[in-house]
Amino acid sequence: MSIKEYRTATQARGGLLVVREAPGIAFGDRVRIEDHAGGVRNGQVIRSADSEVLILVFEGTDDLDLDHTWVRFLDEPVEIALSPELLGREFNGLGEPRDGRPPILANLRRPVSGSAINPAARTYPREFIQTGISTIDGLNSLVRGQKLPIFSGSGLPHNRLAAQIVRQAKLKDEDTSFSVVFAAMGVSYADARFFREEFAGSGVLRNVVMFINLADDPPVERLTLPRTALTAAEYLAYDLDRHVLVVMTDMTYYAEALREVATAKGDVPARKGYPGYLYSDLAEIYERCGRIHERHGSITMMPVVSMPSDDITHPIPDLTGYITEGQIVLSRELHNQGIYPPVHISPSLSRLMKDGIGKDDTREDHPRVAGQIYALYARAQETRNLASIIGADELSERDRRFLAFADAFDQRFVGQGEAEDRSIDATLNLAWELMSAFPRDSLTRMNETDLAKYYTGTD
Repeated sequence: MSIKEYRTATQARGGLLVVREAPGIAFGDRVRIEDHAGGVRNGQVIRSADSEVLILVFEGTDDLDLDHTWVRFLDEPVEIALSPELLGREFNGLGEPRDGRPPILANLRRPVSGSAINPAARTYPREFIQTGISTIDGLNSLVRGQKLPIFSGSGLPHNRLAAQIVRQAKLKDEDTSFSVVFAAMGVSYADARFFREEFAGSGVLRNVVMFINLADDPPVERLTLPRTALTAAEYLAYDLDRHVLVVMTDMTYYAEALREVATAKGDVPARKGYPGYLYSDLAEIYERCGRIHERHGSITMMPVVSMPSDDITHPIPDLTGYITEGQIVLSRELHNQGIYPPVHISPSLSRLMKDGIGKDDTREDHPRVAGQIYALYARAQETRNLASIIGADELSERDRRFLAFADAFDQRFVGQGEAEDRSIDATLNLAWELMSAFPRDSLTRMNETDLAKYYTGTD
């Protein structure tokens, strides 16, 4: 290791520090900055040339007296200590403890930058994960190794939903619970306290490692936090052979921090001021999850993306949808009706659902039940639109049946208690109960065996 120290900082702006006349500095090197008051800040080289080095300062550059600032280049990447003792702990975006306990002491340290999984080493995501939430398990099933984001909006209960998934997620017919890596960026004190109390109160905290960046913490730290969290997840999954669920909230705050730094660097802006490399930057994070050949462990990811102005075409949810394998979309209309979780099934999708459901995974009728529910609900939505124009009294008896189905579906299937953990069998049985309000010949996606076994209506 060759440590170099300079006192040639010339400019500080937006979390970036410019150091001149510092030749031979490598891109990605870790930096330690000592300010005029003796305080120490951490940074990373993000642009390097013999004439000028650009440093990303994680704690920000506020109140730096450049004439009395020492910059030490440590000739090593930003790393995190890895040990089974990570579980049950809380850290900041750099892997430093924020729970008042000592740092992790471990011989194993790895760079947080990591890398996406080699496509040749990947195993196709399979094996149904039961979240206990009917709209996910029944209609948008999550499988081991998948990345399935939650698209939400301001004021919607995505934090409560994420906490419920962390509490309840498990592989069907297996007693083993997931190890959870929880990464929170830009959250309020109240939200951070909510997650701590939820995990501690439900007894899952011993299987959770938390990485927290609060709303009043330096925004620049949010650029490192998801990479630090995923490095911990890779260790738990591929070194300790654990099934790991990574929940990240909120990727919108990450993207806004990226835009802030990109603007300070002078990068050319693209859509809505975000840098043109936003897609590749998000992919660098999302593609670190999955399964690897001959490894028992896996990483399943559920990032939360809040859509500015509920706009699903906004660059952040739009690009996230291209990279990931579906989305769970929360509805403000359902939320205003008091329905929890307010999952809007029409735009929601799990592209890998077909590979984790069926006879050997959930139940033999599951694929057909999901298709039939979607078909009935789509027709019911058309009926609702018609009723809003001509009035419910003018509907035919058949249309009224669809209208009653939609109301019952929203209240009973979509809506469930925050502490209610439904098995996949309970979800499918509830779906059959709702579908049995229709005549047998209306259920065109079901076969005769399904109808004979599960249909409870009277023609």
